[in-house]
Amino acid sequence: MGWNPDPTLNVGVGAAPSSVRSDWMNRMERMTRPRACVATGVSAGLAAQLGVPVWAARLGFVVTGALGGFGVLLYLWLWAFTPWAEGEARPSRRAPVAWIFVTASTFAFVAAVVVESGGRTLDWPDASSAWAVSTLATIGLAVAAGAWAGFIDRPDSARGPRHELVIRIVATALLAAVAGWLVLGSGSSFAPMPSFLLALAAALGILAVFAPTLVTQWRELTEERTRRIRDEQRNEIAAHLHDSVLQTLALIQNRAGATSEVARIARAQERELRDWLYAGDAPVDRDLGTELRDFAADLEIDFPVTVDVVVVGETSERASGELAAAAREAMLNAARHAGGEVSVYVESSREQASVFVRDRGPGFALADVPGDRLGVRQSIIGRMKRAGGDAEVGVGPGGQGTEVRLRFPVRAVALAVSAAAVSAAGAPAAAAPAPLTVPAPEETHG
Repeated sequence: MGWNPDPTLNVGVGAAPSSVRSDWMNRMERMTRPRACVATGVSAGLAAQLGVPVWAARLGFVVTGALGGFGVLLYLWLWAFTPWAEGEARPSRRAPVAWIFVTASTFAFVAAVVVESGGRTLDWPDASSAWAVSTLATIGLAVAAGAWAGFIDRPDSARGPRHELVIRIVATALLAAVAGWLVLGSGSSFAPMPSFLLALAAALGILAVFAPTLVTQWRELTEERTRRIRDEQRNEIAAHLHDSVLQTLALIQNRAGATSEVARIARAQERELRDWLYAGDAPVDRDLGTELRDFAADLEIDFPVTVDVVVVGETSERASGELAAAAREAMLNAARHAGGEVSVYVESSREQASVFVRDRGPGFALADVPGDRLGVRQSIIGRMKRAGGDAEVGVGPGGQGTEVRLRFPVRAVALAVSAAAVSAAGAPAAAAPAPLTVPAPEETHG
């Protein structure tokens, strides 16, 4: 049996090479970096993948990096292509990497000045090469600090734009000092041509420090331009379809009759087309009004009915709430038993949310329904009472049809939302008892 870094990977000496390779490839595909890490999470992710301590992975990178730079290339490759672990939180880093780069750049600058002074006064051998390397390291580390602060630390909530600004100012000052020392100081006489080239590199480094801001602004401008082009195209398509397809669908509805199969299909297609044209790319918020509109569209496909939904005001009641469930039951009864035209009016204020469902069918009296028929009594009236609201079922305006009136106080809405949040978190929701669902046959009132 060969060495196995993970006991879950049982690979023997006699295993087929293809299966061994497949197992290792599958494991490498699952390699991720932890979102809470020291700097990049590469060492921690590799250590978890191989089943070794984190310090061993870091030591391996250091040793292999000293031997021809292979460890550095491997580290950068894993950093670029290894994804973060699943989760919604942004990656956070404990190490102040940008300040480490700034500190290292400062020490490199001091070393360059010392080497230049020693080479001039003590005639050190190879002083010019060491001076050039130290100066290049100063410039490179300062640019790395600005890039890290702009691209990586800026989205981090623990640092943010203010941290990026401070790093950028310090790195710019350091690069300006290097350029001034190379052009105006003693460095210009130590090696004139290399000093000029290094001063030019320091000036370009200052531009590179501000590159993250320029890249971010360029992305925002590109996204804004793309969004504007998309909106213009959408408006052109909407104008063309409004003048042709939508008017044709409206004409079909008027000629075919409100309750015919052709009119219902045309109405559903018109609603879908209008939602696609005017909703844009914004996600649909499943509030009460949106839920009842979508439910009305489904009813028009399944039943010979036309449902008009009017929403006034905004409410905190959601599609999963009791008011929405009772309203859906009332709309379903109206479409199933009355047919024709159904009107749904949703009104919200600071005190309460109300829903009125009216049909133009023959109507019925709740008192005439036998006591063992619990559909309306439990699915509508009982549900609203248990949730803290009230419901009334009566004759429609002018003595025609049926009207269902649902009222839900805002306080009850807040309690229901709080109870749903607590229940989702795994705690008992004592403030809002769970509604009782009683299976019962539907009343026939049409």
